[in-house]
Amino acid sequence: MDFKQNAAAIESGASILGIELGSTRIKAVLINTDFETIASGSYTWENELKDGIWTYALATVWTGVQTCYAQLAADVQTRYHVPLTKIGAIGISAMMHGYLPFDGDGKQLAEFRTWRNNMTGAAADILTEKLQFNIPQRWSLAHLYQALLNGEEHTEKINFITTLAGYVHWRLSGEQVLGIGDASGMFPVDEETGTYDADMLAIFSDLPEVKACPWNIEGILPRVLRAGEAAGHLTNEGANLLDPSGRLSAGALMAPPEGDAETGMVSTNAVRKRTGNISVGTSAFSMNVLEEPLQNVHRDIDIVTTPEGAPVAMVHTNNCSSDINAWIGLFRDFAQYLGQQVTPDQLYHLLFVHTAKAEPDAGGLVTYNCLSGENITAVERGRPLFLRTPHSRMNLPNFMLAQLYSAFAPLKIGMDILVREEGIRTEVMIAHGGLFKTPIIAQQVLANALNMPITLMNTASEGGAWGMAVLASFALREEKLSLADFLDEQVFRRSESTTLMPEPSGAEGCEKFIARYKMALSVEQAAGVLTDE
Repeated sequence: MDFKQNAAAIESGASILGIELGSTRIKAVLINTDFETIASGSYTWENELKDGIWTYALATVWTGVQTCYAQLAADVQTRYHVPLTKIGAIGISAMMHGYLPFDGDGKQLAEFRTWRNNMTGAAADILTEKLQFNIPQRWSLAHLYQALLNGEEHTEKINFITTLAGYVHWRLSGEQVLGIGDASGMFPVDEETGTYDADMLAIFSDLPEVKACPWNIEGILPRVLRAGEAAGHLTNEGANLLDPSGRLSAGALMAPPEGDAETGMVSTNAVRKRTGNISVGTSAFSMNVLEEPLQNVHRDIDIVTTPEGAPVAMVHTNNCSSDINAWIGLFRDFAQYLGQQVTPDQLYHLLFVHTAKAEPDAGGLVTYNCLSGENITAVERGRPLFLRTPHSRMNLPNFMLAQLYSAFAPLKIGMDILVREEGIRTEVMIAHGGLFKTPIIAQQVLANALNMPITLMNTASEGGAWGMAVLASFALREEKLSLADFLDEQVFRRSESTTLMPEPSGAEGCEKFIARYKMALSVEQAAGVLTDE
């Protein structure tokens, strides 16, 4: 659309808003009916380790959301010379999983426990055995049951539990609902019924600790909706909360709130069976849409769903880019001491490009990027660690390649289970995330690590907020299309992409790195005894 058409769409209330609360950034994007981004805003934030719990304060949630929206509204005014006063549809997305309990008055009962916490091992083990379904430590159900096992007093007052996306949606619309993809990271869902698995609800309800509670599990979980269904409307209270200036009108259609994994699937057009996508950022995960159920229960493979409810095998790692970011900060400090002002993007490009000079196995170097615990490698407490033998070839290209291998190592270990043990094959594997801003390098390393073709789309950089706006647009449509057809025929009909094949020497080199990585895992696990005191 041109300038006049965008301005007219904004004035008429035809534009669509997507907001995603990621681990390090909250982003808002406004799109037009051609799915083009016409304005945006962002807010940087970080989780904090408080009393042993990785958390975010809910007050900061609203500071971030309001800042994002204010930036976006200012962007609209600057670009199109019209105020943003009404919106056609709104979608909220956020990092999946975690634990947010509330009482009947809407009072928060416990600190927000994010996906990053490894504190529910006992609950996850019991639930996986009882349900015969993998329940990861970060799932809401594991957090709830662990709180019961711990005898936490707040559990008796629970009226409602939800995810971060569900919480923000609730405050904006008054509706306690959740998209089926995000809901599938709270409690297992049934593709056929489109809601929580009835048999598993019964098994959970029959556990002694649960039977003693004054609530019923079905009564405290959000209502489940599939993509395309209406999830309420922006209320007057919600409009004032989103835009304290009072300019925004109520009434926008609210799409079912979703998790960042699902918006990643949408933004990469990977919702059909036998497609998949990989998201890399603070954490990393792959989403593989299944044709058939897995043959076995794997503790390192989560079963979640697409926004329409199709089963997805998810390999989730708690760590990815954080340690690389820390090293980039160190190199930036060094450059400044030399009197050189270099931006982070310039440093990433410079250091990544030089990995082309590295040895395929990173010269015998080993590094662990665990800022927090990592379930796949049984690391309870995150302790970033760099190791080398006297015969390792220590140079900058090898060091940076080792950092990239380490960022992808837990993901590779999980993906090897799917490929080698379950025989899962995907026809398309699309990657997205900040590590791919430098062209080719991280994409090629990932292709070598997983030994499969990796595709990057020109739209993938738009990210989850854009994907959530697309889901909000889908909720507005009257045509009876599946989400996959809607994406193919309308959203991605003119998209471009690049695909890199694995290099035999690179794939072999990464296997050697992973062998060393596994060999010294006990060192990383033992490093958890190191404290900040």
